[in-house]
Amino acid sequence: MKRIGLKSSWLAALALVSLGGCTTVTDWIAPAVIDPPAELQEIQERVAAQSVWSRSLGGTDEQRLNLVPEYSQGRLYVADADGTVSALDAQTGRSLWSVELDAPLSGGPGVGEGLVLLGTTDAEVIALSQADGSERWRARVSSEVLSTPVAAFGRVVARTIDGKVFGLDAATGEHKWRYEREIPILTLRGTGSPVISGSSVLCGMSGGRLLALDIESGDVVWDAIVAVPSGRTELERLADIDGDPLLMDGIAYVATYQGEVAAVGEHSGSLLWRRKFSSYAGMAADRYQVYASDADGFVWALDADNGSAGWRQEALRNRQLSDVATVGGLVAVGDFEGYVHFLSAEDGSLVGRTRVGSDPITKGMLVAEGLLFVLGDGGKLEALRLSPLR
Repeated sequence: MKRIGLKSSWLAALALVSLGGCTTVTDWIAPAVIDPPAELQEIQERVAAQSVWSRSLGGTDEQRLNLVPEYSQGRLYVADADGTVSALDAQTGRSLWSVELDAPLSGGPGVGEGLVLLGTTDAEVIALSQADGSERWRARVSSEVLSTPVAAFGRVVARTIDGKVFGLDAATGEHKWRYEREIPILTLRGTGSPVISGSSVLCGMSGGRLLALDIESGDVVWDAIVAVPSGRTELERLADIDGDPLLMDGIAYVATYQGEVAAVGEHSGSLLWRRKFSSYAGMAADRYQVYASDADGFVWALDADNGSAGWRQEALRNRQLSDVATVGGLVAVGDFEGYVHFLSAEDGSLVGRTRVGSDPITKGMLVAEGLLFVLGDGGKLEALRLSPLR
């Protein structure tokens, strides 16, 4: 397919075009006019990032896969596109177990119900033992699994790229329920991962809706409209939720591409606030603010109670920013050249910078046990400890 021109800045996603029930993947969408990425300026560094350990994993094949580290009980679970899945000691990086799966992995790992869960480009969900990595089962689903499967209450929930959500028996992989919704003609390549909320599972959908499904039965608990697609063309009406819903203090925060960022009651589905915002990345939060990078490369702090802007950092414009993470009063975000930038959560000022290889950082930002784990798209995983400079 030919490239589609956009007047807006860089779009960090592939598009899916569904015609007559057949879904195909386009090339990267190339802007018609694009501003160059902002050059990095000297900053007064107030934070140092020390490498505690690093490992080289397999890359993501430049397919916009969703293979990101997962932390649980002192272990870091990681996977690569070639099928290697490993459990690492979070503090030392030492391998506790590693298995080679004959499968093209695309989503995960997820952890729950004693399982490590992976999705594949071949439309399978694979469950391994959390203890030793031995394979428990494989289940066939309808299409590629780019999101991270999750598990609780005896169910494994996986979302596929064709808009379906599957509930599988955690012990056997048997299909227990399926939810499906028609997807728009044009969507971003990528899907936000389901998030467990009590006995429900929250799923951000193409077209700007956030759903809560009963995890045992798959029944709809509530269905919230986060963004209403608008415009004359399918491209203008793109309004996908590509980042994972963020839960904090009974509220689910979610952002759409070319739509809004919104706060939704976690248990009721009621819309608490929303504001215009365009993002394909995951957010982070503390008690007072929600932090997000937008499609133009600006980093924002929004008031968690009403959505008003606290600050906006523009120095990283068009640097194709990653999901954000919060650590020790700082906001961390990666970019397309492998840099990790540290911003003050208080005022958004840039207070530190380090480089984790030369590959882009798209996702793979995780905070656990006082460390920031960063995974570059080329497969370099680094554990960083931050400390103030005197």
